[in-house]
Amino acid sequence: MHYKDIVKRINEIMPSNCEVTKVEPEGLSTVIYIKDIEAFYSNERLIKELASALKKKVTIRVDPANLMPIDKAKKIIEELIPSGAEIKNITFVPEVCEVRIEAIKPGLVIGKGGSILKQIMLNTRWAPVTLRAPTMPSVTLEGVRKISVVEAADRKKFLINIGKKICQSSPPSEWIRTVMLGGFREVGRSCLLVQTPNSKVLIDVGVNTATSDPTKAYPYLNMAGFSLKDIDAVVISHGHMDHMGFLPYLFAYGYDGPVYCTPPTRDFMILLQQDYLNLCNKVFNVDAPYTKRDIYRELRNVITVNYEEVVDITPEIKMTLYNAGHILGSASVHLHIGEGAHNLVYSGDLKFGFTRLFDPATTKFPRLETLFIESTYGGRNDISVNRFESERRLMSIIKETMDKRGHVLIPVFAVGRSQELMLVLEEYTRRNPEFNMPIYIDGMILEASAIHTAYPEYLREQLQRRILSDRSPFESPLIKVARGTSREEIINGEPSVILAPSGMLTGGPSFEYLKLMAEDAKNSLVFVGYQSALSLGSKIQKGMTEIPILGDDGKMKNLKINMRVEVAEGFSGHSDRAQLMAYLKNLYPKPERILTMHGDWGKTDDFARAGGAMLRKEARSLADLEALRLK
Repeated sequence: MHYKDIVKRINEIMPSNCEVTKVEPEGLSTVIYIKDIEAFYSNERLIKELASALKKKVTIRVDPANLMPIDKAKKIIEELIPSGAEIKNITFVPEVCEVRIEAIKPGLVIGKGGSILKQIMLNTRWAPVTLRAPTMPSVTLEGVRKISVVEAADRKKFLINIGKKICQSSPPSEWIRTVMLGGFREVGRSCLLVQTPNSKVLIDVGVNTATSDPTKAYPYLNMAGFSLKDIDAVVISHGHMDHMGFLPYLFAYGYDGPVYCTPPTRDFMILLQQDYLNLCNKVFNVDAPYTKRDIYRELRNVITVNYEEVVDITPEIKMTLYNAGHILGSASVHLHIGEGAHNLVYSGDLKFGFTRLFDPATTKFPRLETLFIESTYGGRNDISVNRFESERRLMSIIKETMDKRGHVLIPVFAVGRSQELMLVLEEYTRRNPEFNMPIYIDGMILEASAIHTAYPEYLREQLQRRILSDRSPFESPLIKVARGTSREEIINGEPSVILAPSGMLTGGPSFEYLKLMAEDAKNSLVFVGYQSALSLGSKIQKGMTEIPILGDDGKMKNLKINMRVEVAEGFSGHSDRAQLMAYLKNLYPKPERILTMHGDWGKTDDFARAGGAMLRKEARSLADLEALRLK
């Protein structure tokens, strides 16, 4: 619906006594400013009628001239909210007439049926927005929320500009095509272009952190055939570097459009992209492709979307994000192009099996013609062991190492596998008190775990309940943070389990621990996640017994891998071959076309053949730089 039509429809619906002063298309929401909030609340059906007529999210704000002074409003808010809510911050944002209330228990801020929020609005005229405070301190989350206040004026201008673009009319597109810019017949640097005569949308803009070779590390954005400034929108499926690590590059070279993702994905992007800058400088000894300033530009342009919320991202494309079961906030992306011209699902990384963190990936979509599906473990022999057996085997390795007075190093991704392993170890220790081996976490794992506690609604119900009832497993006294204790002290101390990123030993704490532990046969190295073919982890897993490292004297030397090396399968956030086939079997509706991606060469082909044969549909394994017309 065009902006002028939206304004006209609002004026037809809104009672005159509400006194509408302004209507603004602010990003994904239509914001209506009024003078009389009491008149608006007197009609309970009004907000639903507006949303139904506009088919958009509607936000009501009181005209700035009618807002209560901040000091007086804050006192009233503090009196209205029960003390049990545990308020952390009350922040007023005059640029958008909002008061943001951050609390450990936001449900008590909202009140039954939103009763307290309504009272805040009626009494102060400020529009209340609730934010869940993490149960553990999070520097990332604190920074993201502070920046959103500091940048409120500029962000509002940006959102209004985007809102007006989305509200423009668009002629029917005669064709739809996709271009594979990265992550096809390989793992890393995922990037897909969806293009029509009227829209250019990128899904994921990743980087391959296992290499510093720019020809293999970054997506083929230079082959898109147009300037980065011409991109209409970017959608990020989840917060792993191979899916969003190259995104700030776009802002460094002229892109100034929106980035759509879930709230947890936004936070993980900021956390991991900043760490990538350090990785480039300290490990790869190369210049990073972007700076911190570019990350901040990106943050200003992020528009968060919740699961199953239908939003317009261009005049002709509607987007919906669905749970992918991979990591916190991971999403499969559904695009509805034109008036039913085509429906596309980009699976992202998905898990269609049991994990302690998340429900399995969603398989029900409104319409579906083309499916892009990951195939990391799509090979015919990629059948994982039973999860119960996986946990039993892991604990067996740990106990055997403990009996030898050794230490266990488990390289993990800071986001996802580390939290899954923490839950496994925490539960085992609770059920077996005699197991008293300390569990150390290092690097960004603590920060990533804190972000998990701010979004319990994205977790399995049982885990949600534990966090909401102040029994978060991530804060268990059994788990120790390697802070204030040197890594040498940990290795020279009592037997322990060490969870440390990076998960592929490409740098970071896990590599530092490896240097300290590798030559002692009492120690164990256990891989629990995917190892890229280019990574050090993959090379050790395949039998490498010596690795060159830089010694304390500045000279190269060989580090001997004498420690026990094991692989504990079943903990991956990716689906194995059986789970991928089950995902296809459970899809509704069935796609007409299956296109495999995000898998090593050979696995994508194998899975395409098997999936196509099972569903009796067209199935192909595409390569980087291929283009495919969908309509």
